[in-house]
Amino acid sequence: MSTGPSVHELITVVLREGGDVVALRRCTQSACRAAGLKGSALVRLTTVVSEAGEHLLGAARLTARLSLERDGVAVLLAVRFGWAEARRPPGTLLTAAERLLDESGLLPAGDGDGHELLLAQRLPAPATSLGELAADVRGRLAGGDATADLVDTLRTQNRQLLAALEESQRQQEELQRLNAELEETNAGVVALYSELAGELEETNSGVVALYAELEDKTRQLERADAYKSRFWANVSHELRSPVNSVIALARLLLDSAADPLTDEQRRQVSLVQASGSTLLALVDELLDIAKAESGRLEPHPAEVDLRSLLHQLRGMLQGTAQPGVDLRIPDHIPLRPLVTDEVMLTRILRNVLSNALKFTVGGRVALEVAEEEREDGDRFVFRVQDTGVGIPAEELERVFEEFYQVRGPHQRGRAGTGLGLPYARRLTELLGGRLTLDSEVGRGTRVIIEIPARLGRGPGDATAAVTGAEPPPHPDAARPAEPVPPTGSGGPLVGSVVVVDDDETFLTAVRPLLAAVAGSVTVVTDSGRAVATVEREHPDAVLLDLDMPGPDGYEVHRQLAANPATAAVPVVVLTALKAGDVDRARLAGVRAVLNKSRLTAADLAAALPR
Repeated sequence: MSTGPSVHELITVVLREGGDVVALRRCTQSACRAAGLKGSALVRLTTVVSEAGEHLLGAARLTARLSLERDGVAVLLAVRFGWAEARRPPGTLLTAAERLLDESGLLPAGDGDGHELLLAQRLPAPATSLGELAADVRGRLAGGDATADLVDTLRTQNRQLLAALEESQRQQEELQRLNAELEETNAGVVALYSELAGELEETNSGVVALYAELEDKTRQLERADAYKSRFWANVSHELRSPVNSVIALARLLLDSAADPLTDEQRRQVSLVQASGSTLLALVDELLDIAKAESGRLEPHPAEVDLRSLLHQLRGMLQGTAQPGVDLRIPDHIPLRPLVTDEVMLTRILRNVLSNALKFTVGGRVALEVAEEEREDGDRFVFRVQDTGVGIPAEELERVFEEFYQVRGPHQRGRAGTGLGLPYARRLTELLGGRLTLDSEVGRGTRVIIEIPARLGRGPGDATAAVTGAEPPPHPDAARPAEPVPPTGSGGPLVGSVVVVDDDETFLTAVRPLLAAVAGSVTVVTDSGRAVATVEREHPDAVLLDLDMPGPDGYEVHRQLAANPATAAVPVVVLTALKAGDVDRARLAGVRAVLNKSRLTAADLAAALPR
């Protein structure tokens, strides 16, 4: 069924001056009332229409057309402004219209010249048809109701003005109340700020005092740590000399060229030698820890015969396993060569394996060796797994503290210093690797040691003696005494030697060796008289200790080399220092550097000139 036309024009107002805008407003109000639009909807439409007329006044051919339009089921009272130029209403007007009205929008004019502005409100559902409603509205607009509309408009505007004034007064009172609250709040904030500033100043003073105290404590700890490292280093050096002498004396007694010993005597002397070697290893560990803390312990990388190293470990540790404990050290190892510090690696594995054997009373202690390819370079991984007592979770990090030992019944009857694992971890880090540990009480412990397959070489790689000396052997492997190699005539190798050393015990131990290789021996215990004695005696060789009071061995060597009368005399260094501790740059020209604790007749004979 037809519903009739969807647009019914009501009136068109031509806008040329301000009075036309007032007339448009009155017409809009009358049309709203006639169409049933009341209250705020009427006010919004008339206000926006009036504002639009004011803004557009002066545009070419400006008109405002009122109409009733059907938009689907809704009926709109629409006011369409039209003008014939490119002028546009301000954005604030368009925004206000969009917010206040049901329909609004800026459209191009139908003829393509100028614009059209639509402003519309929805009407309540009419009781009659749209055509009848439009006719009624037109009648109201044409029926001389303009004066009444004007009076109503003035009354409405007065009411609106009074309402606006009341609202303004209310807002002003609210603003005054808010200002009073804000002033009160500001006063509270100022008081709180003053209080907090005082507390902060007091806290800062406490922090400054605490910081100063912490700095003082830090300096005290640094001094204590330096004293500890210095103590270890000094005491270790002082201990090393007599221990070396004990080992050397024991080796002389066990030498095949010495007076024969009974089986019991040989067993006892062997025990003395083994105990001395154990004590020397502990002293070396103490010294290494002190040097590591001071940054003076450096690795000396070289290609490692891993199969031989593991074989030595097996022979060294097999006898320390408790009955019922299976020590498994593999024979099959990765084929790729390992370049690292062999002495450090041996000490790491010995400490970890010894620790595992100490606390495993049944089951096994197994070492696994594997090679792994990593993004940061190939690694050798050593895993030591035991079935021992295990370590509580809360103690896992503390076992790496120096001298710390987990308390419990498992410690009874087991010797130890608490240095093994800390020492092993420090050495592992020096080799560019890491040592980790996980454990479960009652199930055992696993230690993983990862080191680079190829450790970068440093300036101090040389570990062999300068001439005629061998590289230092495994630090814990006892070397059998060797006989003096025979000479062609059966007599001594050299006519005379001068020995510069202040260690009486070592001198006593080494006299039989010296008697076998030299026709005469002159001993100088005061290093200050060494150069004069050598200049007077003209010996075939000088045996020189490094660690002496007064001028040390380095200085004596320098003086001998600088003196034309002694510069040509061969010098052999005998020292208790480890190979890594010897400053070889200051020993240029010496024939050999021999370690006192491992000195044999063969070593001495090989180092002396023929």
